[in-house]
Order: sequence, then structure tokens, then C-alpha cells
Amino acid sequence: MRAPQVLLATLALRPAGEPDGHLLVDALAARGVAARWAVWDDDAVDWAGADLVAVRSTWDYHRRLEEFWSWVRGLPAPLLNGAETFAWNADKSYLVELAGSVPTVPTRRLDEAGLVEGLRRAVAEHATAVVKPATGAGGVGVCVVDRWDDDRLAGMVGGPWVVQPLVESVRTRGESSVFVLDGVAVSQVDKHPGHGEVRVHETHGGRSQVAALDPVRADRALEAVRAAEALLERRLDYARVDLLWWDERWCVSELELIEPGLYLDVLPGNADAFADLVVRALAGR
Repeated sequence: MRAPQVLLATLALRPAGEPDGHLLVDALAARGVAARWAVWDDDAVDWAGADLVAVRSTWDYHRRLEEFWSWVRGLPAPLLNGAETFAWNADKSYLVELAGSVPTVPTRRLDEAGLVEGLRRAVAEHATAVVKPATGAGGVGVCVVDRWDDDRLAGMVGGPWVVQPLVESVRTRGESSVFVLDGVAVSQVDKHPGHGEVRVHETHGGRSQVAALDPVRADRALEAVRAAEALLERRLDYARVDLLWWDERWCVSELELIEPGLYLDVLPGNADAFADLVVRALAGR
């Protein structure tokens, strides 16, 4: 009997997938599933031969949106979370929509026409504001400013952008990421920025550590996933919910539904949890 075939999509710069990605391949093999990492824009990959595709580490998609959307929408195999979910989640202004149902870090979308007025308003309201690309990854293009005419803003990456208050607690409490797989909060990683930074990414000096799953943060993450499901009118296969302490409660800072890293180097158990999700998805298709 043929084993189910699963392709784990990655980018050309990481052909072996996310850090410790072999753990996911091994976990799937232990469940009778043949999985391998495949570069998403490699024409030699037989996507039609897959029973399921899981986008995992396509961490260049934000630079190549049109190509990526063309690939996603043209996939001949079932895709976890689905193309329409990806399209909605790619623009961080989804946080504006989520705010009607779940506590989020206050977010406004800025385009070129309203950029100056939007920056003036944000600085007046929050004193210190964070401006970032509406579609971006890895903390690239993030500016922390207390003046709307800060010189760094003249060299920003292309818009549109989102603007938020600086959440000072990121320097003390850090940011928590809760992994929700198949509707269940399964694990948590806590992340802290390096000295003088607000970005928690390791490329900017941040550090990550495994944490016991906090019931309060788990509930907030599940609340965010349910809110997104209601907006999208579909069940989500997986999510990583990033949370910051703002206004005396845990608030959603990002909801990652496209290619959130599983932090397998910190949480190797996420490989088993994700593999179980894939097995259930295969059984239901």
C-alpha cells in the first residue's frame, strides 16, 4: 500500500526547511507518512503527486507576493489552511478586523496618501510608535519613532504599512507565542529582545525559550483563532498566536497562518503535534 505523500514547502535558501526540520520528517515517517522538504518555486517538484502540501518555511514570500500567490492558487494538491487564508493573513491589517472580537495591539493601516497624517496621529496618541510593513517578516523594515518626521522614515521599505504603539512590556515580559494545532493550544515559546531592541527575532539579538503553556495565554490564543475562523468562514488547521502584555492583559500582536516557524530547535515536541495534525488532515480528505 502506498504511503501518503506530503510536501513541506520551504525557500531555496533553506532547502532542508526550518531549523531542525528533519524532526518533522521523522515524526511523519513514524506515522507512516512519506514527507520531504520541497522548494516552493522549484519547477522540478511534482506538486501534483502530493496528497497534501504544508507551507512551512517559505520565508521569502513577502518579497515575491505575486509569484507566491500564483503558486499557491495553482497548487494541484490540497493545502493546509488554504490559499484564501493566506491572502487574508499576509496583510497585518487583519489585526484591525480581529480587534472587533479579541483584544489586539491597537493597529492602523497606512498607505502613501495618508502616511504623514497617520504618523502625526500615531505619535500624538502613543508618544512612541512602531511602523512596519503591512506585509513583511523577520522584523525587517520596523521603525520605532517618537516624531512623525524622523529621518529614518524617509528610507522606509515600500508600503502599505501598519502603525502601532510601542508595547514597552516587550522589554520586560517579552512576547509569547502559542501554537494552536487542529484547534488545540499545544505549546508556548517566550521570546525576549536583545539589549536596546524591541524586536525578538534572533537575527536582531533576541532569544527564545520553551515555557509551560499558560492557561490565560492559551485561552487568548484560542479566542484569536476562533475569531479568525469566523471571519474566514473556515476551520484553521494551524496557527501561531503572538501575544504582548498591553493595557493590563495579553493582546494579540500577530496571528501567523501562513508559514510560522515551529521552533523545533526549542520545542522538538511540536514535530509530533504537527505530524498528528497532518495525519488527521490526510484522513479527512
